[in-house]
Amino acid sequence: MAICRVRALVSLAKLNSTFISPMRTFSSSCQFESVGFIGLGNMGYRMANNLMKAGYKLTVHDINFDVMKTFSDVGVTTKETPFEVGETSDIVITMLPSSSHVLDVYNGPNGLLQGGNILRPRIFIDSSTIDPQTSRKISAAVSNCSLKEKKDLWENPVMLDAPVSGGVVAAETGTLTFMVGGSEDAYLAAKPLFLSMGRNSIYCGGAGNGSAAKICNNLALAVSMLGVSEALVLGQSLGIAASTLTKIFNSSSARCWSSDSYNPVPGVMEGVPSSRNYGGGFASKLMAKDLNLASESAKQVGLKCPLTSQAREIYTKLCKDGHETQDFSCVFRHYYSGKDEL
Repeated sequence: MAICRVRALVSLAKLNSTFISPMRTFSSSCQFESVGFIGLGNMGYRMANNLMKAGYKLTVHDINFDVMKTFSDVGVTTKETPFEVGETSDIVITMLPSSSHVLDVYNGPNGLLQGGNILRPRIFIDSSTIDPQTSRKISAAVSNCSLKEKKDLWENPVMLDAPVSGGVVAAETGTLTFMVGGSEDAYLAAKPLFLSMGRNSIYCGGAGNGSAAKICNNLALAVSMLGVSEALVLGQSLGIAASTLTKIFNSSSARCWSSDSYNPVPGVMEGVPSSRNYGGGFASKLMAKDLNLASESAKQVGLKCPLTSQAREIYTKLCKDGHETQDFSCVFRHYYSGKDEL
């Protein structure tokens, strides 16, 4: 055990090049060999699979019993409730569709916090995309609990909000980016887990800041996709081919991810959703959800965000028109009536 702890501290020093607080030192991943994972959808399934490949002992839960059977068939322990997952795990990761699902998994019947104020897991990580206020509320509830077993100066369990960027492809290949809010010491202790599922992890500050970073990132993404789509359609209407205008964008000040890596015009770029009839990728309904989160957060802090409101209206209409499962870049075709590049 002593050797494991020394190796962990050396590993953290190399990974982070930062100090370890003399007041509260958290050991690294050798302490978190038992990992619980709740939420095995398109993202969670792949993230959990990468943790398994990295050698962590997994315990999983999902409401989809067929998905749980997939894991049990390869020797992974499955549990019927989130509470049971918490009882057998040193650390618990959740990857769920919305704030209401996260609240239910933590506070609902048989939830993670239903065992009273004494918990086994030292760290709870929520990688769902939810509003910062909910993240902060759950973080406070977790911090008010105590640990069943105290070691290495751990006094209380800690929650990190750690939503991701990169989508299903990055979840599959283990190249996600994690945006993490909460205790910095807990972040450093959990960083090896993040790097087992992703390529980058960025510490964003206190509780809720990871969730805030994610909705701000997706707001900027939505607005840039709308701007690029609108400009490309205007160019087509003025007689400029989308491929030509894309070359201009990508070699000038209009260059952005929506033009050079995720172009919305069918026929301009291979390997992106627009090249396969907007299949796969990031569903429009998820973008609409994230824009709702951004809009509500702006209201709560009294900030006027006209582009947020306009983007939310456009993606809400896109979903109502039957395109909710198509990639969000389909706004080019189904809202702006843009033409394919032949």
